[in-house]
Amino acid sequence: MRETKSNSQIINELVDRFDTIPDAPLSQYTSFQVGGRTPALIQCRTLNELIETIRYLNQKQQSFLVVGQGTNLLVSDKGVKQIIVRFCNEEASSIKQTENIITVGGEMLLDKLVIRSLELGLGDLGYLSGIPGTVGGAIVGNAGAFGEQIGDVLQRAELLSYDGIRRWVSHDELCFAYRSSVLKESREILLRAELTVTEVDKVEAEKQRDEILKLRREKHPNWKTEPCAGSVFRNIEPTSSAGRRQAAGWFLEEAGAKSFSQGNASIYVKHANIIIADAGATAADIYRLSEKMKQAVKEKFNLNLHREIRLLGEFPKK
Repeated sequence: MRETKSNSQIINELVDRFDTIPDAPLSQYTSFQVGGRTPALIQCRTLNELIETIRYLNQKQQSFLVVGQGTNLLVSDKGVKQIIVRFCNEEASSIKQTENIITVGGEMLLDKLVIRSLELGLGDLGYLSGIPGTVGGAIVGNAGAFGEQIGDVLQRAELLSYDGIRRWVSHDELCFAYRSSVLKESREILLRAELTVTEVDKVEAEKQRDEILKLRREKHPNWKTEPCAGSVFRNIEPTSSAGRRQAAGWFLEEAGAKSFSQGNASIYVKHANIIIADAGATAADIYRLSEKMKQAVKEKFNLNLHREIRLLGEFPKK
């Protein structure tokens, strides 16, 4: 770090000024429930808290990373050197409606957005039901299901750069692609998003949501009781030798991945593209298992899988 003050002095200042946890165990803030520590974790539950925090950290020349709910992260057992800023509010439920546009904060949980929109009789978001994480994280990764993705309905977004600069951008400027957007590389944080929605029959929409949640329960584990981060790898792109986009889980199952394990990490019995962190698992176990999965598909199909989960920190090369 570049500051002239000692790390402990800076962290003490953060504790006094913000909702800060010194020497925070990141295993308590990710759905894998593994990983080391950060020098400090700052909880930001509102847009204004986040803006103030980012500007202060820049003023103090501190290195930091911004995360959401942590449901798509694998943190190294060694932890991270940077301060972690957590932009997430599990209690947030406020959305603003102007005709067929709703405005939502990036800190809100994605499933809460679906619930609130249905309460207002607004649809087009039911396919996101049950997907963990924040709205901000969902837009960064262009989350979706059943052939639809959140980028399809985003009209514009307000961003905050790591330098503390705010700006609004259009849908096209975010360069949405399958499970991707320009935000994955731009080091900008999604503050708010405007989404285009339509009125729906509430009874029918809630019935559809119930069906989607049932499907997810049948195929996906509950990360709170079976620690995981959802799909480890992205589906195969249509431009690849697969000919069209196909489920990575199918290739993994054909390659025998369901029988794989590494240390205390194993493959979910119902889905070959999900790793479960069993009791005593380490981040290294999970990482090595993911490498084994990737290698199996490469050997059988000559296809390269790309991670959907985000790695934080240092991981073993072998």
